[in-house]
Amino acid sequence: MNRVSVRILPVLIFLLFHVSKSEDEEVKRSLVGFMDKLAAGNVGRDQSWGWNMSSDPCNDKWIGVSCDTLSKSVKKVVLDELNLTGVLDIGFACKASSLSVLSLHSNNVVGSISEEIGNCKHLTHLYVSGNQISGHLPESLKQLSNLKRFDISNNNFSGEVPDISQISGLITFFAQNNQLTGEVPNLDFSHLLQFNISNNNFSGPIPDVKGRFSADSFSGNPGLCGELVSKPCPPTPPSKRKSNHSSIKRFFIYSGYAVLGLIVVLFVAFKLVSKMKPKDDKEAVETNTSRRSYKTSTTTSNESKIAENKSEYSISSVESGVALSSLVVLTSPTGQGLRFEDLLRAPAELLGKGKHGSLYKVMLDNGVTTLAVKRIKDWSVDSEEFKRRMKRLDQTRHPSVLPSVAFYCSQQEKLLVYEYQPNGSLFRLLHGSQSGQAFGWESRLNVAAIVGEALAFMHEELGEDGIAHGNLKSTNILFNQNMDPCISEYGLMVFQTQDLSFDFQSSKDALDHAAPTYGSFKADIYGFGVILLELLTGKPVHTNGIDLAQWVHSVVTEEWTVEVFDKALISQGASEERLLNLLQIALKCINPNPYERPNMNQVAVMISTLKDEEDRSSSHP
Repeated sequence: MNRVSVRILPVLIFLLFHVSKSEDEEVKRSLVGFMDKLAAGNVGRDQSWGWNMSSDPCNDKWIGVSCDTLSKSVKKVVLDELNLTGVLDIGFACKASSLSVLSLHSNNVVGSISEEIGNCKHLTHLYVSGNQISGHLPESLKQLSNLKRFDISNNNFSGEVPDISQISGLITFFAQNNQLTGEVPNLDFSHLLQFNISNNNFSGPIPDVKGRFSADSFSGNPGLCGELVSKPCPPTPPSKRKSNHSSIKRFFIYSGYAVLGLIVVLFVAFKLVSKMKPKDDKEAVETNTSRRSYKTSTTTSNESKIAENKSEYSISSVESGVALSSLVVLTSPTGQGLRFEDLLRAPAELLGKGKHGSLYKVMLDNGVTTLAVKRIKDWSVDSEEFKRRMKRLDQTRHPSVLPSVAFYCSQQEKLLVYEYQPNGSLFRLLHGSQSGQAFGWESRLNVAAIVGEALAFMHEELGEDGIAHGNLKSTNILFNQNMDPCISEYGLMVFQTQDLSFDFQSSKDALDHAAPTYGSFKADIYGFGVILLELLTGKPVHTNGIDLAQWVHSVVTEEWTVEVFDKALISQGASEERLLNLLQIALKCINPNPYERPNMNQVAVMISTLKDEEDRSSSHP
């Protein structure tokens, strides 16, 4: 009996092994069939391609195939620009149940997307743009609950788009240059990052796109109407009951307008009468003094208001008994001999307004000397603390940190005077009219290294004083006449004691807590990390309500990291390895847990090492 058991055991082991491998063999057979139809014999496939039954898609690294970390299941099939001219059989591809990415961009594939695509339950990215695929989109698309990116542009699809509104995570929908009909797809436009259905045959009203997309996304569809395309939609004939209701509603609306207009007229009349009343001597002195305030001239119609033609930081000589000589001139040679009267009388240009004040360009000595004046408002710090901070900052100098020339402090407002930097900010360089096209990888890495080193120095020197930057962002990184970057407005936001506790309950809680109170050194590191993300992506911090840090986190989580980087950098041949390395540094800086962020010395060393590698690579191609 024991001998029989021993003889049967190898057979059982063989059968068990065979059964455990049968599903993998079936998937492999389906993938081989997928490629056989796709290539259609026009692509020379040597042994290195794989895609045959005698090799393994993961262990033997079939071309275009990526697997999970255990090399057990196929995760991505990316076959872009391989001159494939065969037939798309999506059913074969979806036999790989773990497939998350399918990309056939820029081939010449024909066929259609069949209902079997519903079997790709884990599919997150579908890219089939630039082919000759035709037919209707299947209803089973709505079953792809994990889909995030959908690109079928530049094909021959026709018919209506099925209702895929229940796919809540969709962030890209590209369907331009097809023959699709019907109404605009019912999508959640508040979450979409990319959308284009131009050059099709869609008709009907354009839905509310939450201000996120322009008319270009809808152009080439003659049947569409709406405010976005400047084509009114035909009115829907209302019922009699509805018409009566509308008439009543209009009556109340117009009545409200009339009442509001009457209130405005009465208010204006009251102000005119008040101005005609005699003023006492003190009011006359204040009025005469306010006239000495310099005028601001602006470059846009929105800023050229009468209220702004008078000084935005009108300092009266009688305010709290403060004399005009209260301007404190620091050790910078530029400020020697500077008087407060000079600032008041000089012509000025409003450069911008922010949450914490306004910035002016002031020209002295007939334009020979140009200064920048920052007016700070609503800052809850007493005068003595402000003076202490300014004098401490004046003692701590770094060539890449813009020093203050002078400052003014009163009970109600505070002014800081700097040397004007003529070449604008990092924000303008990245996101202005040129959109960073002339701002290459080496220049961006150089900015990161210089700013990182300067910030590390300031943190080291001012750590015991508790003076961090407090408001670090790309608009506060300026360029001098030599296009060297420097940090401006260091220390203007007061350090505040805060609770740096962290809630690990959910990723949303983490992101909500990601940027602690302004003024902390940990917040500076977070701000620097966001600047690194701007350098890497070319995108601003906020675009149509989308937060850059959250967007980068989502893309990296999807394991599609290459989408993060600015296409301009990729086209210039930037090292992908060093791009990834800088991205890793940025992600450490914006770690949702403040305690786990590196300090600025560590960050500066990491970026300096990366820059040294780039310099060596450039010197020895």
